[in-house]
Amino acid sequence: MKFALLAMLLVGGHADIFMTNPKGSNNRLNENGVNRANGARLFDSQNNNKGGYNVGERGVEANNEDHTQQFQIEYYGSGAGSDEKSHLVVEWAHQHGCGSNPKVQCNNVIQYMCMNQGSEEDYPQGDGDGEEDTKERANYMRDGTSTDRQIHVPGSSRHERTYEYRARIKKAHAAITADRGLQESFLWYDMCRYREANAGLFRADQKLQNDRKSNFDNKGYPSSRKTRQNPGGARRGFECPEERDYYPYWEPTLQGPYDPKYQRTPWIDVAYLGDTDNCDNILKNSFNRHNKHRCVKPKLRDYGKSIHREGCKAEGGTWVEFESYLEVLEQVNSEEECKEIAAKNKFNLVVWRPLRSDSDVKKCIVKAPYPACKKAATTRNNHLGNAFTDPLYSTRFDMQLPHFPSGEAKRCVLRVRYNITTGDYDPANTFADSNRANSPVTNDPTINILTGETLGLTLAINTAQFGRTFQDRSHIFKILPRTEKMAGNHLHNLNVRGQRGNIVQNFPSVEYDFVPDKLKMTSGDLVHIQWAGYNTNPAGRAGEGTDATDRNNFVQMAGNLDTSYPELIDKSDFWKNVKSLTAPDATPKDIAVSLASAGYYCGYDAHSTCPVEQSLVGNTRDPLQGQLNNANASYSGHVLKVKGSGRYHYMCTRNNNFTNRSQKGTIIVKEKEENKEN
Repeated sequence: MKFALLAMLLVGGHADIFMTNPKGSNNRLNENGVNRANGARLFDSQNNNKGGYNVGERGVEANNEDHTQQFQIEYYGSGAGSDEKSHLVVEWAHQHGCGSNPKVQCNNVIQYMCMNQGSEEDYPQGDGDGEEDTKERANYMRDGTSTDRQIHVPGSSRHERTYEYRARIKKAHAAITADRGLQESFLWYDMCRYREANAGLFRADQKLQNDRKSNFDNKGYPSSRKTRQNPGGARRGFECPEERDYYPYWEPTLQGPYDPKYQRTPWIDVAYLGDTDNCDNILKNSFNRHNKHRCVKPKLRDYGKSIHREGCKAEGGTWVEFESYLEVLEQVNSEEECKEIAAKNKFNLVVWRPLRSDSDVKKCIVKAPYPACKKAATTRNNHLGNAFTDPLYSTRFDMQLPHFPSGEAKRCVLRVRYNITTGDYDPANTFADSNRANSPVTNDPTINILTGETLGLTLAINTAQFGRTFQDRSHIFKILPRTEKMAGNHLHNLNVRGQRGNIVQNFPSVEYDFVPDKLKMTSGDLVHIQWAGYNTNPAGRAGEGTDATDRNNFVQMAGNLDTSYPELIDKSDFWKNVKSLTAPDATPKDIAVSLASAGYYCGYDAHSTCPVEQSLVGNTRDPLQGQLNNANASYSGHVLKVKGSGRYHYMCTRNNNFTNRSQKGTIIVKEKEENKEN
């Protein structure tokens, strides 16, 4: 059985893909050391231990014990209309080349997974053993406060009887703790551990040892937690190694039975960036719109061993077709009502169907759009830097944030995978018949390059890495429903990348900058200015203000980008040209003061979202320290509507330090008529 491959294999190593916007964790959480504390915490990155960014913090001081003091970036989602896109620049750098680089074959895949945000009461608390307690801990995606990995309760290698399975699942869910991070679910990993590895894949000379034994035929088999890249089946979080290494994956990536409370999505495909000749295959096999099957054991468990219909039948299972969903509109009770919602939605497909083929219960299902399929940007080898683009930036993708018709807030995680392979074999047409003795590549071969004489040269080849996948993931972020005043307008997200330190101290992470630092808009568009920072940088790194802390602000510049001074607020033309939609009665001076002070002052004067004692003129606390030391590390900012055209330069007064680092940017606003002409 042949499947299209995105990724091939993983094993140890040093390099690498690092996401800079949203800030990629590389499995970091809140540690203040140079290296991450636990590379197996949530996922397998295959990256250097030094890279990654900590979770954002709300306050002025480090707080590693209280999850409520973490700061999750809050993006407003897209609207239903074609003129209501919410844009997020996803940015990353990878080391080994991509695009038109002739030295490597590569692709990038961007995906996200979401669930209902719920309320603070839904966040798992403590370690109670009640049904609701364990359900929350097992389902609620979170960053956690501990760098420890969740515990896995594996059971025996043979297939369990029904009572054994149910007892183990109950024990496994009870072992999941609230203080540890969670992205994929325990049940997703358990499916992976139970499911057979795809025997049709090319594994070169790697041999996957059996780690499971089925009862119905009494035969051992390697599970899908073992791959050519991870032949030992090492566990990272609850990630499934086979699904991580291959794309599009042949099974549904649903994390467990559908739960209307959490509505955890499968991995939703955003973009495939690689060889565009593969686009038909990507679109045809993306789970976004292409239903997939899984073997289900009725009355026993919701997953079986086999990945084939025939094998599923042999083990007494049912071959069930599953729908992917962005969300399920539980409040919709009829096909007619569902069709009305579908008619208003310009992006998602909205259908009235059962979620799975073994059910007759129909629901209003919102399905995500097809993923984008484009050529990858060209980058050079042995380099974590800019792509060959104009202007020069790290590799970027303009992501359209999803639209959730329910109006529910969501909590999400984003991942970028980077797959590279060589031209020593055709990765799209090399399968199991080329394994072992027939493999076109072998580990560290010695090649004689003379005829008639011997001149043997040993090549550095690890067949577990000939075809290799790296990845990075964001911390948890939120997607909020738009307010009524945001309707009918495109929205652009303007964020801050990087962390404290100079270029050498930070590498492979980066120094501060705005993303995007050159934002092109149309009059009437919206821009959401916000940033996440933390107080847990390694001590002694270069920077301004209090050691180990991030601080940012946003002020208009008095001159061009090659100057260094801010403009007086009263003379600033940018603030006179914007209106806040998140603080509707804030004056231009209120908005300017809040962004200049990193939110320490919520406005120049009091207004409906700004208590008088937190405004500049009514402040009852210590005044703002000039390097923002007593401002919070993160700030949710404002959603601004830009009313007219102009070119506006801005900067961060704390971090912009000529000859050390630049943190400046430009917003270019054109009238709609100008855009049509150009």
